[in-house]
Amino acid sequence: MVAKITIPKSIEAALNYNEKKVQKGNAECLHAANYLSDVQQMNFYQKLNGFESLNSLNERAFTKTLHVSLNFDPSEKLSNEKLVEVANVYMNKIGFGEQPFLVYKHEDAGHPHIHIVSTTIKEGGSRINTHNIGRNQSEKARKEIEGMYGLVRAERQQQIMKPGIKPVDPEKAIYGKTETKRSISNVVAAVFSQYKFSSLPEFNAALKQFNVVADRGKEEGRIYKSRGLVYRILDADGNKVGVPIKASSIGCKPTLDNLEKKFIVNETAKEPLKQRMKKEIDECLQMSPGSMKNLMASLQQKQIYTVLRQNAEGRLYGITFVNNQNRCVFNGSDIGKGYSAAALQIRVVSSRNGHSKNEAMQNVGKTDKSIDNLKNDLSTNAQQDQSAKTYGLLNVLISPKQEFGNTPFQLLKKKRKKKKNFNS
Repeated sequence: MVAKITIPKSIEAALNYNEKKVQKGNAECLHAANYLSDVQQMNFYQKLNGFESLNSLNERAFTKTLHVSLNFDPSEKLSNEKLVEVANVYMNKIGFGEQPFLVYKHEDAGHPHIHIVSTTIKEGGSRINTHNIGRNQSEKARKEIEGMYGLVRAERQQQIMKPGIKPVDPEKAIYGKTETKRSISNVVAAVFSQYKFSSLPEFNAALKQFNVVADRGKEEGRIYKSRGLVYRILDADGNKVGVPIKASSIGCKPTLDNLEKKFIVNETAKEPLKQRMKKEIDECLQMSPGSMKNLMASLQQKQIYTVLRQNAEGRLYGITFVNNQNRCVFNGSDIGKGYSAAALQIRVVSSRNGHSKNEAMQNVGKTDKSIDNLKNDLSTNAQQDQSAKTYGLLNVLISPKQEFGNTPFQLLKKKRKKKKNFNS
């Protein structure tokens, strides 16, 4: 558990921040401690008055607000009741147990976390000393709570929460070879050293989330025949742009020969992490996503990036999962029979139609007829969706949201003006 404490100048600003999240549907107010009314029965001003009635007792204090965020590991699925319990224990341990405070659960990040808002002014008008509260009281409370509830230690979680690899900005990089090489080199070096992948498609799956791809060229081309490899930048639509950079010119030497050596080593290193990946996917499937798009969105919440692979005819034939928590990459079929692209489509559609997991899994072992029927089913659904007509099935599946444009001017039917009869 990672605890972060801020001391805003205004209690209203801290409260506003959380309440606006609630209005947008990105947060929920779980608990009001030491208030006379239940949290569900109070409006914004009633919550604010609970703090300001105490703040008015001390005109000399410059800072009167405490704003805490408690951040948990993405693997920790804590109920609302447990989150409130942790918040109460934490506030007691840092000396704010008798103060009024509000607990908000935020749902706009890849990891579960809560925000706590309180006042430093006590009932008699004195102020709670917050000097070094983060280093002293909070740090001690955090370690005790991790032990009490078996939570992931902050030291490990802070490594996960560190800013990841910075994606290449195609707009900046395509203008010059120097910027392109620097941007590509930074991404490739980080993925090459930090991620566990055992094939070129898996390596590319990890690279693509940072707008980079390793390209062998066409099979009949010179680069491919000489076992060469270049790195390219991808734009927002997945198109290769800018100047290609030779693998041999990048500092970590991510050539095809060196990659193939890593494939062999990583094959063994990945094995202990396979069950973790399977568990994460199963948890998302249990939520009956109803579509591959929804499944991918659920996995993204777990920091798992999904890449769909199509053949020249546009048929979906493969799926790759990039777990950015443990930086491990798996092809779907390598995880198990029920995790290939075709099998997952069957399971997703079955969940939408109300079939059980066992019924869905029985279909996986059947002939290609069931898969063909499924593809027809998906195709029919796609035809009903205007986005699918416009952008194609793959873009619909991987798009974070659907956007519907205005009706083209040419399609607007003009009203014919009624001619006036001047003879009447």
